Amino acid sequence: MNNIVAIVGRPNVGKSTLFNRLIQRREAIVDSVSGVTRDRNYGKSEWNGKEFSVIDTGGYVRGSDDVFEGEIRKQVELAIDEADVIIFVVDVEEGITPMDDVVARLLRKVTKPVLLAVNKVDNAMREKDALEFYNLGLGEYFTFASISGSGTGDLLDALIEAFPVKPEPVQEEVVLPRFAVVGRPNAGKSSFINALIGKERFMVTDIAGTTRDAIDTKFDRFGFEFNLVDTAGIRRKAKVKEDLEFYSVMRSVRAIEHADICILVIDATRGFEGQDQSIFWLAEKNRKGVVILVNKWDLVEKDTMSTRDYEEKIKKELMPFTDVPILFVSALTKQRLLKALEATVQVFENRKQHIATSKFNEFMLKVIEAYPPPATKGKYVKIKYCMQLPTPTPQFVFFANMPQYVKEPYKRYLENKIREKWDFSGVPIDIYIREK
Repeated sequence: MNNIVAIVGRPNVGKSTLFNRLIQRREAIVDSVSGVTRDRNYGKSEWNGKEFSVIDTGGYVRGSDDVFEGEIRKQVELAIDEADVIIFVVDVEEGITPMDDVVARLLRKVTKPVLLAVNKVDNAMREKDALEFYNLGLGEYFTFASISGSGTGDLLDALIEAFPVKPEPVQEEVVLPRFAVVGRPNAGKSSFINALIGKERFMVTDIAGTTRDAIDTKFDRFGFEFNLVDTAGIRRKAKVKEDLEFYSVMRSVRAIEHADICILVIDATRGFEGQDQSIFWLAEKNRKGVVILVNKWDLVEKDTMSTRDYEEKIKKELMPFTDVPILFVSALTKQRLLKALEATVQVFENRKQHIATSKFNEFMLKVIEAYPPPATKGKYVKIKYCMQLPTPTPQFVFFANMPQYVKEPYKRYLENKIREKWDFSGVPIDIYIREK
C-alpha cells in the first residue's frame, strides 16, 4: 500500500495550492475565499521513485459561526488518523496566529511524523521571518512557496525520509472502473456514498453545494471493487452565481467525462425535474452507462405515487432512451443500496460486452428480412452484413447498398431489436449505416 500524506492547517494558507502542485493537476479548487475545501480531497504523487497518496483537507477552524466549522474539523481529524505523515502548512506573511496554535496543540499529541511547512517564503527577508515558527514546538521547519514551487524539493525529500518502511506491493495496481455519483445539489449523493462505505467519508449538511470537488473513494465490499466518485451538485447555468460553484459544476462535468458509469441520484420528494434530465443527457452524450436512483423514497407518501407510476413518468421524460435501470432507494435507511450496486455493476458489464459477428448476423439479418427498410423514391435498401465495432462503448455498423436512405426511425428499430436480444440496459448504443 502507498503511504498517505495529509496536508493540514488553518484556512487560506495555501494547502490546496500545495496539493495541486504535488499531484501535478488542478484537482482541488483554489480560491481566496476561506473554507473552499470542505471534504478530504485525494490525489497521487511521486518523488524520487516513491509513490504516495495525498489528502487535502479543509482549513481547521474553531469558534466560527459557519455551519461547516464542526464538519471541517471532523474531516481534518479523520485525515490525520488515515495519514502516515502530516504536513502542517502555515503562512509566513501572517506569522503565528491563535488558530495555528490550536492546530499545533492538536499535532503535538500525534505520534506520527509532522513536517512544519512555512508557505510564501520567496526571499531572504521572509526566511528570517520564518524563525518565529520554532515557537510552535514542532521542531525544524521547511520554507517553500507553493505558487512558484521553490523549496518544495527539500520538503519532499524530508517527506520521503519520514515514511515508515512498508513491504513493496507484489501485484501491479489494477485500474478499477469509475462510477460517478451525479445529480442536482442536495439530492443525497454524499449520503449515498457514506451509507455504502460505512464511514463519514463526505460531509453531509442540508445546505446545497456542500461538496465542491469531485472526489474518488475506492470501494471494496460485498464482492464489488471499483472507484466511487462523489461530485458537486450540478445546477443550471443561470443559478451558478459564484465563481466557486461554477468550478464545482466543471468538476462534475469532468467527472462524468472520465467515468465509466454515472449513478444519477434524484430527490424523490421533488420528482424528475429538468435539471435531472440535463444531467442524464450529459451522461448519455458522453456515452456513459447510466443508473437512476430515486433517493429519499422513504419520505414519499406511497398512496399518492407507486413505484410503477413514478418509473413510467421518468421513462416518458427519457424517450427514446428508456432502457435504463431505475431503483427506489433511501440513503438514510440504507434501503435497496446493495441492489443499486448490483445494478450499477451489471450496467458496467453490459457496456463492455461484445457480440460475436456470426451470432449478430444470424439474428439481425432475420430481423431485417422480416421488416426491411422502407423504400424511398422506388429504391429498395438491402442490408447484407452487420457487426459490432471494436470500440469501448457498444457501436454497431450495418452495410447497405444505399445507406443514405436509411432514416432515424429504422435505426431506432434496429436498436430496439438489439436490446430485445441482448442486455444493454443503461448503456447508450450507436448505430451506423455504411456503404458495403
